[in-house]
Amino acid sequence: MKEDWKIRQDVEEELEWTPEVLATRIGVQVANGIVTLSGHPASYSEKLAAEKAACRVAGVRAVVVEMQVRLPHHDVRYDSDIASAADTLLRWTVGLPEGAVDVQVEKGHVTLRGDVDWAYQSHKAASGIAHMRGVTGVTNLIQVRGDLAAVDIGDEIARALRRHAEREAKHIEIKVEDGTVTLSGQGRQRSRT
Repeated sequence: MKEDWKIRQDVEEELEWTPEVLATRIGVQVANGIVTLSGHPASYSEKLAAEKAACRVAGVRAVVVEMQVRLPHHDVRYDSDIASAADTLLRWTVGLPEGAVDVQVEKGHVTLRGDVDWAYQSHKAASGIAHMRGVTGVTNLIQVRGDLAAVDIGDEIARALRRHAEREAKHIEIKVEDGTVTLSGQGRQRSRT
């Protein structure tokens, strides 16, 4: 098991290596492999990048986030401006129809509510808004409708695997349970030369 001082050093180096993060704004403490990040990133996207950087380090068991976004004066926006920009982003970038997702903004923190057809739409909406100037946090409460039955999803995955690797698909078992898809089995390994 990696010692805490080494994990701290590795996390600090990973923060330095991450271009979206100004490492001098982020404090790092480690106890029993659990990393605590503190400090004041200048944007929500910087905060997320710092969290992801810490999670990439080997030996990190968990990450506690005690950072608070402190926007530079020139990035502070009115909540109404953020809401308007978020609504535009959802329609133009994510491709959601008007009104599919409700946007609520309070002190720069954006909450998304609504229903979408696909999980990628929910993820893309939250990710896009997370990178907007003036946003201090995002809560994604978007529900994925998921009209396909579990059997249909499994059949679709099997057909896709057959299209792309027919030989391999027959060695892969697909199980869908409670909205989770599990693929198991063994594929052929290509030899590297």
